[in-house]
Amino acid sequence: MDAHITEKIMQEMGNCDTTIIEVEGVPMLQSISDVWDTIYNFQARDGDIVVASYPKSGTTWTQEILDMILQDGSIEKSMRAPCFVRVPFLEMAYTSLEVANSMPSPRLLKTHLPVHLMPPSFWEKNVKIVYVARNPKDCMVSYYYFHKMDNTMPDPGTWENFFSMFLSGNVSWGSWFDHVIGWWKSQDKHQILYVFYEDMIEDPQREIQRVMTFLGKDLSEEALQKIQHHTSFSSMKVNPMVNYGVLPTSLFDTSISTFMRKGTVGDWKNHFLVSQNILFDEEYKKKMDGSGLSFRTEL
Repeated sequence: MDAHITEKIMQEMGNCDTTIIEVEGVPMLQSISDVWDTIYNFQARDGDIVVASYPKSGTTWTQEILDMILQDGSIEKSMRAPCFVRVPFLEMAYTSLEVANSMPSPRLLKTHLPVHLMPPSFWEKNVKIVYVARNPKDCMVSYYYFHKMDNTMPDPGTWENFFSMFLSGNVSWGSWFDHVIGWWKSQDKHQILYVFYEDMIEDPQREIQRVMTFLGKDLSEEALQKIQHHTSFSSMKVNPMVNYGVLPTSLFDTSISTFMRKGTVGDWKNHFLVSQNILFDEEYKKKMDGSGLSFRTEL
């Protein structure tokens, strides 16, 4: 069954229309826009757990941690299928939503949707959401390389070109600023645990413990250590169930960049020109002022 689903999802990815079109004012891939009604009308269930994030913020890392917590730290169970089969992606539409609908509860799901575009059923049910956010400079660099290697995304052009697109929010899933602030402000209304990528890098055990407590799970110290080791960057980079190594190069061209590239904080310094950094900091100050939200761009 898993091989069949994997095949179907890969087929769907191969048919992705990379044109960018607005959905409720947010730039999205045409392939998402085409099935928007299906996505928006998705029915959440009580007990659902969602990993939400802006792209390239540590989504796969976080979903692997959550999956392992739900599997009581079992490495064997975490290897049962590729991550995109185990954790259906809401915007992947048909196959992914079919998989989600056939899964027993509690389901673990993934989305990159800004908070205001979440299917309304998620707010009507008893759902827990873990939102992971990453500093925008590293996020931008990672997203640039992802665009270059992922053939289901538009060509990013030059780094200078992508820098401008990202800063203006003219990329798929829209503005990083709107995304992180929107989810941040929704914490008091819903069961949302806001996690920072930089905190996870700094002290993975502490953050795994936070997520575990949020999910109401109490695992042994041994299970916790197992989760920490299995979800470390070095382990995940060589794990075909999470590094997207099962996808053909026609979809993810790993000769350009690997899906899991560096997993560090501060790589932006190798890419940002001094002038770009000044420009970015000005925009950051303007957009983030008064949000109560702050990010670390180095550790």
